[in-house]
Parts: sequence; structure tokens; C-alpha cells
Amino acid sequence: MYGTAVRDATRGKAGVIGLIAGLGATAAAIAGWQFFRSRKTATGAAAFAPGEAEPENFDQTRSAGHEAMRDTPKRKWDKVDQAVDESFPASDPPAY
Repeated sequence: MYGTAVRDATRGKAGVIGLIAGLGATAAAIAGWQFFRSRKTATGAAAFAPGEAEPENFDQTRSAGHEAMRDTPKRKWDKVDQAVDESFPASDPPAY
């Protein structure tokens, strides 16, 4: 009789702990969703600096140089990077 009472009490505690853990996981998921949903995303056309792209322009070719890019380059540009960027959209890259 005593063993059955202990087993039933343990089963009830495990259910409560499981419920609390489930509610905690749900709260964490909702908080994470709200965080990622509220993050600001980059505005404007991809690869264009602010004011660089015009919506009515069907071509959408940006000016050459890293100054015309929306995101800053991860490393410093050298003359090859600049020459390659200036050659786009030509079919022949520079001969460096």
C-alpha cells in the first residue's frame, strides 16, 4: 500500500514538472520568434547604396566602386577589385 502511494505521488510530480518544462519551452519559443520578427532588415535594393537605385529604372545597374554598395566590403579593396567592379557588366574582365 505504501509503495503504491509513493508511486502515485511521484507520477503526479513528474506531470507537474513536465507541464512547467513545456510552458517554459513554449515561452522561450515565443520570445525567440518575437525577437527575430522585430529585427530590422536592410531596406532598399540588394547591392545598392541608399539613393543609388531608382525604382523606375529597368536596368538597375549600380555605379562602380565599394561606395555604391549597400553593405561595406569585408576587406579593403585593391586595384583588382576596383577594376573588376568597373568592368561589370562587360563580358571581358580586366587582365590583371
